[in-house]
Amino acid sequence: MNVVIRDEIDDIELALSEAAHAQVGDCFPLTHNFTSGIYTRTIQIPANSFVVGKIHRHAHPNFLMKGVVTILTEDGGTQILKAPCSMISPAGTKRVLYTHLPCEWTTVHATDATTPEEAEVEIIAPDYQDEALHVNKIKALRSI
Repeated sequence: MNVVIRDEIDDIELALSEAAHAQVGDCFPLTHNFTSGIYTRTIQIPANSFVVGKIHRHAHPNFLMKGVVTILTEDGGTQILKAPCSMISPAGTKRVLYTHLPCEWTTVHATDATTPEEAEVEIIAPDYQDEALHVNKIKALRSI
């Protein structure tokens, strides 16, 4: 855990939420698909946009299908990603994205939920003190 970067992410999120032109929440086009215990969520993000993600309770695959982004995460610092690429986000990941080009980003989650609202309750931690988040991080460390 890099507390300095976590604080930077929180500072960016606060600054963006207070900006006059900021769009907060799920403000970009989303596609949700559910099948056989799998939930995929695809977001279309315009160029020159900032997005602050949510804290995920579980490790999960991510796919940048289109575009170029700069990301900031606790575990990876700042990186530039170019589509197509894939990665696994560890439990507890929260990131800031800046899109250089229009982007399409897909996340994949294991869940028996059947609606986006049900899935979010299961997969999103409200904060870093979330008990389920810590259980999943410990499980991940034990499997190494």
